[in-house]
Amino acid sequence: MTLNKATSIRDRYWILLLGFLLCSPLWAEQWKLLGPNGGDARSLAYDPGNPSHVFLGTSTGSIFVSTDGGQSWANFAHLGTGDDYVLDHIIVDPRNTAIIFVSAWNVEDHTSGDVFRSLDEGKTWVPLPDMHEKSIRALAMAASDSKILVSGSLDGVYRSQDGGDSWQRISPLNHPELKNIEAIAIDPQDPNIIYAGTWHLAWKTSDGGITWRHINQGMIDDSDVFSIIVDPANRATVYVSACSGIYKSDSAGELFHKVQGIPFSARRTRILRRDPSSSDVVYAGTTQGLWKTSNAGKTWKQITNSEIVVNDVLVDPRNSSRLLLATDRGGVMLSDNGGLSFSSSNHGYTHRYVTAILADVRNPDTIFVGIANDREWGGVFAFRDMGSWQQKSAGLGGRDVFALKQTANGTLIAGTNHGIFVLDRDGSTWRPSNHLKNKNPSPQLRTAKSIAFDPSVTDSLMDAKVNDIDIASSRWLVATSAGLFISTDAGSTWNGGPLLGKKEFVSVHSAGSLLVAATHSDVLLSEDEGTNWQLARLPAQLTSIRGLTITPDAGVLIASREGAFRSTDSGKTWQRMSNGLPERDLSFIAYDDAAQTLLATSLSTGVIFRSHDGGRSWQSGPDSGYPLRRIVVAHGRLVAATPFDGVIVQQ
Repeated sequence: MTLNKATSIRDRYWILLLGFLLCSPLWAEQWKLLGPNGGDARSLAYDPGNPSHVFLGTSTGSIFVSTDGGQSWANFAHLGTGDDYVLDHIIVDPRNTAIIFVSAWNVEDHTSGDVFRSLDEGKTWVPLPDMHEKSIRALAMAASDSKILVSGSLDGVYRSQDGGDSWQRISPLNHPELKNIEAIAIDPQDPNIIYAGTWHLAWKTSDGGITWRHINQGMIDDSDVFSIIVDPANRATVYVSACSGIYKSDSAGELFHKVQGIPFSARRTRILRRDPSSSDVVYAGTTQGLWKTSNAGKTWKQITNSEIVVNDVLVDPRNSSRLLLATDRGGVMLSDNGGLSFSSSNHGYTHRYVTAILADVRNPDTIFVGIANDREWGGVFAFRDMGSWQQKSAGLGGRDVFALKQTANGTLIAGTNHGIFVLDRDGSTWRPSNHLKNKNPSPQLRTAKSIAFDPSVTDSLMDAKVNDIDIASSRWLVATSAGLFISTDAGSTWNGGPLLGKKEFVSVHSAGSLLVAATHSDVLLSEDEGTNWQLARLPAQLTSIRGLTITPDAGVLIASREGAFRSTDSGKTWQRMSNGLPERDLSFIAYDDAAQTLLATSLSTGVIFRSHDGGRSWQSGPDSGYPLRRIVVAHGRLVAATPFDGVIVQQ
């Protein structure tokens, strides 16, 4: 892994702006992260030698770094070979801060993961062999001896006494209950005393794992334990967070009592963090905001909005009034007054799932993007000429946006996880556009044998997930989870539904009288503007279609997990396009009218592919350095959506 040097967010924005205004070559080599800033943040840790040096772990294997105490961020490293590692714990050795450990578990295969170690300040990383392929859910370093580390995985507890070089199991093999370890704490003075939280209560060993005992007196029996902390000033004081609430013990775990003041609805406390300057102050990061006690757990006060899901809390050891939160969707939040108020602190931190990119038809210095998985922090964003992102999501109600198109007059159309919404040019609030006409057959959606419109379809499209939109001068087409729909009155009313027995449409495209729609495994074509439809006979191996397009010569091209395919005879026959394209994992294919060029991207490479002959042959374009979901040419610049790192742009 390599260390990426920090670039100021202002420089990034001006680079994009100049790129839009100047006419430099299309196939440049260098790319920049553009944003929008924010997204999910999973874990935080500071360098004990320099607490302004902060690390941020994500749920997709990426680590970001801040050198100014969390005010700005830069991409730092990527662990693993894909985007499926959740980085829940980052530990910097206080005795040698060049040594960093990171725990990981695989979101795709929950039984696998790693412990990574860097010996050179994060320039290079290696997975530690003894922990390879273990799902590491907890990691702790002994305060009394940094050579001692304890990890918790789904199959038990492991300890290293040589700084991670070797690890030994210290929990019984195949124990029926001492497994699924979610939390680890080591006694601040005696590293043989270890607490382990599982998906069913907590355990403790006082002899380095030779013997273990349940510590559950006073706890509700059905309690997943997420976090454990031990007070270094009074080692008998132990806090445990569980799905049933927060518990405190004044007897080193022999007896617990449930703390009061945190409502039942906020009981899922993901992290407990003690103020290093005061044992009485403890923070609880829950699924409904951040809570704080200033009197050792007697009373608690909520100090953030209840909509905030807190994954980690960092307290500055030099100034305990300074807090950083790692949150779902909201990224990093910062307080300089002990939690009285918080503000977003995501400059340079981009961890967004961008689903759509669109160049403004009227303004050459503006692009729009659609965002999923961020609820009220997502929706639609506009990047404008002076280098700032503006959220344009009023009226969307926190919906995910999966498709984004624009009419010639500048009206925006968004396809969401719950229906279609329209934003008028210069408007401020999206309005729904989901009204179906009466359930008479639609002449625009017929087959030779039967009417495609299913009368069981609801009167509204509001419940449908809209995956793709196609805009022509006389009609709008949308591919949805409830079928294919058409509007001939600019979205005021719609007709449609399942077509030829197919319902889950993922893509739609039209050119003149040719209409093409796709489910994950089927392609349907109409050569008479939708009056009659036929089902294409696809290659047997084609089972996961991701997108399609039509070339000016009426060629139909498909991007799929199984590669790219092309038909020149209205879907009767298909040829695999492999002359210069990857054999698998095509994510996007589109025709750029201005350059008269086909563009294609892949989730397995950052290379952009182009074809000047309708897809018969392909050439490798620039390598962005990121896997790519889709790409557009926005006013002479390539702008691409990555799976999890937001938008990137050519310099």
